[in-house]
Amino acid sequence: MAETETRWPCESCGASLRFAPGQTRLVCDHCGHVQEIPAVPKGAPRVFGELDLQRGLNDDLSSGTMEEVRSTRCPSCGALVEFRGAEHATECPFCATPVVAGTGTERLIKPQAVAPFVLDEGTARKAMTSWLGSLWFAPNGLVEYARKGRAMNGIYVPWWTFDAATRSRYTGARGEWYYETRTVTVNINGRNEQRQEQGRKTRWYRASGHVARAFDDILVLASTSLPRRYTDALAPWDLSRLTAYNPDYLAGFSAEGYTVRLAEGHDTAQAIMAKVIHEDVRRDIGGDEQRVEAIDTDWSDETFKHILLPVWMAAYKYNGKSYRFVVNGQTGKVQGERPWSVWKIAFAVILALLLAGAALYVAEESGMLDQNGRYGGGSDASLSYGALVMAP
Repeated sequence: MAETETRWPCESCGASLRFAPGQTRLVCDHCGHVQEIPAVPKGAPRVFGELDLQRGLNDDLSSGTMEEVRSTRCPSCGALVEFRGAEHATECPFCATPVVAGTGTERLIKPQAVAPFVLDEGTARKAMTSWLGSLWFAPNGLVEYARKGRAMNGIYVPWWTFDAATRSRYTGARGEWYYETRTVTVNINGRNEQRQEQGRKTRWYRASGHVARAFDDILVLASTSLPRRYTDALAPWDLSRLTAYNPDYLAGFSAEGYTVRLAEGHDTAQAIMAKVIHEDVRRDIGGDEQRVEAIDTDWSDETFKHILLPVWMAAYKYNGKSYRFVVNGQTGKVQGERPWSVWKIAFAVILALLLAGAALYVAEESGMLDQNGRYGGGSDASLSYGALVMAP
């Protein structure tokens, strides 16, 4: 299958168009021309297809669901950077490392859907700098650098979604609390006294049954370029904004190929679903406590999608250290490496020590005075509190 080159030339001047976040149009930064992205024809289905999971795991998908792409793995972070059209060199959007297109191609599953960018770069940058500014110990220089630095990269990050119908059989036990009165000995002011108290105990009963649940769009990150704690923190995503994949939404943006294979993503999704099923079982057992001994789940109607979600990304080097920040391209939620200012931390420590010393001094001075305000409180202490304060 030959690679399909996608270009977005301006109808007016021939320059490259870019997708305008939050709109359904392509704009030309050179001459200002605007071209609408073709709408879904009237009467045409607005849905995008789910793919059969087993066929995907068996590498038995139809040729129409696959594509050949030029891509290169970043030598620093391992991201699969895709090259489109005549592009041969770029910068890794995840870590700012220069990368050059190789000579080979890779056969990948096409995206079924994309959630277009809602926020533009300026709005994303404002969200990022506001987040940095809210961190007490962030270096002021980094915050200012991020505010005035180069533009953020808009990148479509790959995710898998998984659907499944499940029916689970379980065995376990239900615990019900009851109380017994008992006599205990307690020591009150040096004397032992007998008291009665209620002691809680649990009666256990065997339990078994069935639970069923239908899972829809369980999200699994299909990239290894970013820590999961970053991308998980960007949730929630508005999947109602997903639209059938159209390369026009990628105009002017980068797209990463997936590096988490379908089978690995499916294992992660099943682990997520298993936790939900476990909680369903606990609720079904009921009682005050539950013991879950075994769960046997039948999986059916399993499907998946490869989707792209919008992320604004910035990678900065400041004082010899790299920092990465990501912004949800729908909501503006921010996550990234937390920067620390050595000077701010040192100042805070010194200030804390000074305050602690002052508090200790006041406490010691207060302890030197008796109830009558006399220094030392003894018969030999003739210096009054007033004299102590007024002494030079």
